[in-house]
Amino acid sequence: MALKTTDLCDEHADSLRIMAPLFGDYGGRNGFSGQIQTVKTFEDNSRVAELLDTPGEGQVLVVDGAGSMRCALLGDQLAAKARDNGWSGLLIYGCVRDSSDLADLDVGIKALNTHPCKSHKGGAGEVGVVVTFAGVTVSPGEWLCADRDGIVVASEPLN
Repeated sequence: MALKTTDLCDEHADSLRIMAPLFGDYGGRNGFSGQIQTVKTFEDNSRVAELLDTPGEGQVLVVDGAGSMRCALLGDQLAAKARDNGWSGLLIYGCVRDSSDLADLDVGIKALNTHPCKSHKGGAGEVGVVVTFAGVTVSPGEWLCADRDGIVVASEPLN
C-alpha cells in the first residue's frame, strides 16, 4: 500500500515539514515517495538532465528553479528518462511543459505550472545542495512523500 501524506501527518506530525500547497500534479503517478536528491538552478535544466540520465533507484529529484515562470525545467523527454531510469518522482519549484504527455508517463511530477518554452542549456546549477522553498528547507538524503493532498519532508525514512 502506498504512503499517504494524510496518514503520515496523523502519525508523525512532530517530525514532518509540510510544504505550502503551491504545486499541481502533472505526472501519471499521483503519489510518490523516496530519498531526496536536489538541484538548484535558474532557467537552465542542464543539471536536471544529467541527474535523470543516472539510475534513480526510487529517489525523488527536488529541483529549486527559483519559482521561475519564464520557461520549463522539465518536458516529456526528460520525464521519460526519469521513468526509464527508476526515479520515483520530481518536485519542481518552477514550470514543466508537454503536460499532456507527462500525464501518460508512470512517474510522479509536481510543479508550479506549465510553460511552453524550454530552458537554457548552459551547464548552470548546483547538485546536492540544501534548498528552501514553499516554506520548507530540504537537504539531500532526506525523505519526501507527495500525493494529491500535499508534500511532506522528513529527516528519516517515511513509513
